[in-house]
Amino acid sequence: MTKKTLDGCEAAASVAFRLNEASILFPITPSTPMGEFADVWAANGDKNIFGDEHSITEMQSEGGAAGALHGALMSGTLTTSYTASQGLLLMIPNLFKIAGELTPFVLHVAARSLAYSSLSIFGDHSDVMSARSTGFAMLAANSVQEAHDFSAVAHMATYASRVPFMEFFDGFRTSHEIAKIDMLSNEDLINLIDMEKITEFRNRALTPDAPTLRGTAQNPDTYFQSREAGNKYYDLALLETKKAFEKFEKVIGRKYSVVEYFGAADADKVIVIMGSGATAVEETVEYLNKKEGTKLGLIKVRLYRPFPAKEFVASIPASVKTMIVLDRTKESGSVGEPLYLDVVTTLAEAGVAKKVIGGRYGLSSKEFNPAMIKAVFEEADKAEPKQHFTIGINDDVTHTSLDYDAKFIISHEHTNEAIFYGLGSDGTVGANKNSIKIIGENTDNYAQAYFIYDSKKSGGTTCSHLRFSSEPIKASYAIDKAPFLACHQFNFLYKMDILKDARENGIFLLNSPYHADETWDHLPKIAQQQIIDKKLKFYVIDAETVARQAEMGTRINKLCKLVISI
Repeated sequence: MTKKTLDGCEAAASVAFRLNEASILFPITPSTPMGEFADVWAANGDKNIFGDEHSITEMQSEGGAAGALHGALMSGTLTTSYTASQGLLLMIPNLFKIAGELTPFVLHVAARSLAYSSLSIFGDHSDVMSARSTGFAMLAANSVQEAHDFSAVAHMATYASRVPFMEFFDGFRTSHEIAKIDMLSNEDLINLIDMEKITEFRNRALTPDAPTLRGTAQNPDTYFQSREAGNKYYDLALLETKKAFEKFEKVIGRKYSVVEYFGAADADKVIVIMGSGATAVEETVEYLNKKEGTKLGLIKVRLYRPFPAKEFVASIPASVKTMIVLDRTKESGSVGEPLYLDVVTTLAEAGVAKKVIGGRYGLSSKEFNPAMIKAVFEEADKAEPKQHFTIGINDDVTHTSLDYDAKFIISHEHTNEAIFYGLGSDGTVGANKNSIKIIGENTDNYAQAYFIYDSKKSGGTTCSHLRFSSEPIKASYAIDKAPFLACHQFNFLYKMDILKDARENGIFLLNSPYHADETWDHLPKIAQQQIIDKKLKFYVIDAETVARQAEMGTRINKLCKLVISI
């Protein structure tokens, strides 16, 4: 099986491109790279698994894209699209129709915040939760590998059930995270997809040669009945998703399920969660159970719509007393957030008595790490735990937030970690992407890279977090203390506490405009003291001078590679 180091967008788009004949889209951050990759592949003449060319059409708005892809689907064309945030909302009228007409289709969403009091380009589940009533089945991927695999599973299930699917993964955290994954080959996809179901889809196409009635207007005498007639297809969507996961395991070897439990068999507390946060919870549960003797568990909800109620109840260990449901969205004025309400309703209808508390985390890519997860479990131990709490912020207005011990860190003995500070467009991020791909492609190590930058992008501060290890990497959060820290902009030392991220006895590499013998005297005294206190090995490189001498101008992107290699 071929391994490749790539980000979540490329991972999902790779499968979507090969399983479809057309992509109709309008770019919006952070889903844009999916369309860009597809465009490059099409321009290069790459074919889909049917041996046909893939058509790329960029419309002038998301509404236009939704209308065009709806029309393409009605004509029997295998069509896909990629979107996020307000872009998804502009597609909603057509999504209702596509689902109501039982049209197989997979929409790939890099889940992102919606604009409320302010706009944010970063990730949470606000957009997909706003589209949960469209009738689309919703499949949540937790990692780059799952974004790749679930793209195939969603296509398998949609053609088998006729219910359209929304495959979503966390914007930036998964969409732009680079990781080493096992790629599905064309042969794998051919073995996974039921070609008879593809033929059935084509045979339902609107054509003058076989007239059919679709998209009618109905009065009270029939509308209600028509809505209820679709129930059996959603029961089928759940069944076909389970069958798709089973076939995927049989053909590929990787095992997934619509709801998955991880943790102690006799757990007393479990967290219920969707998306990339699940990998951080899994790592924390494993660590606390092993190191501190706790009895904790995790329930990953992968298929969110139709909600797998029976499977969810069956996944709960009988020993569980308290369930903590974490939502990556806020629904103003509601009794609780979407996943919390589904869990409470499911337990009530099944007659299962458990204490359930809900909380919000990670809105707009806010950090969500083991220290916060540990605090959530500790809150559940209280006689009267805070209901509808927040974690990761200091809410000094409505006092919803939980305190947590930021000093709690899970050490990764077999993992090399590095942090690089740079300036948008100075080449730091690009060089780090190249470096992590070189490590992933040319060694047996697992690799991960995640990049933190603001919406200004060019000219803003960037922070690259790189990990590589001989073991799988589950840490879907920023590095807290790195054994290797590099700063590519000298003036950052006067503006930010860069060295807070350096681990004791680690290495600090600085791009300095001064000679190595002079640099120390130009450092802020606070930085000097931190270097001494942390016993850091201090290295200096004058990348700007080298760049000018090499006639590279002010860009130091090539030098960044040298910095990394040192």
